[in-house]
Amino acid sequence: MKKTIVLAFAAIAILSACARLAEPIAAPTQAPPPVMHTASPLPPTATLAPSATPVPTDTPVPTPNYPPAGLGPGNFPADVDPLTGLKVADAGLLDRRPVVIKVENLPREHRPQFGLSLADLVFEYYTEQGGTRFAAVFYGQDAEQVGPIRSGRFFDTYVVQMVRGVFIFGSAYTAVWNRFVNSDFADRLVLESEFSKPALFRVEPQGRDLLMANTKELGAYLRARAIDNTRQVLDGMFFQMQPPAGGSPAAQVYVRYSGAIYNRWDYDTSTGRYLRFEDAQNDINRNNEVYLQLNDQLTGTPVAAQTVVMMCVPHQYVFKSDEIEVVDMVMDPAGGTFTSCDGKQYPGGTGPAWVARDGMIYKVIYQRAKKDAPLSLMTEDGQPFPYKPGQTWFEVLGASSKVEQMPNNAWRFTFVIAP
Repeated sequence: MKKTIVLAFAAIAILSACARLAEPIAAPTQAPPPVMHTASPLPPTATLAPSATPVPTDTPVPTPNYPPAGLGPGNFPADVDPLTGLKVADAGLLDRRPVVIKVENLPREHRPQFGLSLADLVFEYYTEQGGTRFAAVFYGQDAEQVGPIRSGRFFDTYVVQMVRGVFIFGSAYTAVWNRFVNSDFADRLVLESEFSKPALFRVEPQGRDLLMANTKELGAYLRARAIDNTRQVLDGMFFQMQPPAGGSPAAQVYVRYSGAIYNRWDYDTSTGRYLRFEDAQNDINRNNEVYLQLNDQLTGTPVAAQTVVMMCVPHQYVFKSDEIEVVDMVMDPAGGTFTSCDGKQYPGGTGPAWVARDGMIYKVIYQRAKKDAPLSLMTEDGQPFPYKPGQTWFEVLGASSKVEQMPNNAWRFTFVIAP
């Protein structure tokens, strides 16, 4: 009885930080966490007001003569971003660590987000009570405004480790915070403080009061804190411009997380990218999806990806009740074995994935061979499978999720956590 009371009390304290998105839901809202951990005070750096109209720079160089054999998974040229496979306009940009920024997806009134179109990688994953958030990785390009920034979750640990990155987030409740500060990236945590401007700044302080990041200004802040921001070895991803043989047509890919969160990726033949469309309203009964195209509020351009990966990852409840969920994922290479959404057994750190690129979809295996290496894609016979050069989005689904091939070259992925 005592143990039950303690667990319930801890879970209530933890999830006062989380979205209340249980199905059925009204307008999704989120409350700030009760425990805010902030960065240690340091000598202030020069503070500059963010540009009123931020302009993206450092655009990757088009590569019409991309090597037919591809690039990676190792030995990337010094001016090629190993997270996109593209040559960067300024090779000096790669002489630093990637930065992982936690970006919110709810409430809808805070959309569209800022800066997502400039990220190298974006991971969308389930948080709790029907909601999702993004872990966006910036390396080959800078963005003067990224956000809105929200609190961290357990899954962020894997992303930061895989890219050996710096982590910008809004806060964390105690269990997650303890994992962060006991991790190998504990000295690379960046939170809002008196001295974090202009790397972190607020917009609409008298209104929505949203926290944002400016990746161009981060380097000076890291130097002031004596944080190692040197270039890292980021081997693991293999890129090839030519689409692989095989696969099935995929003009549209639907990903459903809950009655509140669902998205669709439409293949655009003119650009060779998948355009992102998102839920415009709740669809509790799952029979009336209404979509809006997502455009980056920073650049004014559509959010799109050259590669979209739907990956089945074991999820487990740290705590669950009718109103409260605390979810962790298992992506540890030493995490044992599990049965995944295709009915097969996989060792920890691997699992089935479906890769959409060039209007086709392919069933592959994702592989986290080491905790500090980006995700590799492998064919089922063990050969490297290529990402398309450019931005990649990962839709992180439960290991019990459903995969359906639909009429008109459409595919549907429905998120499920096994009880």
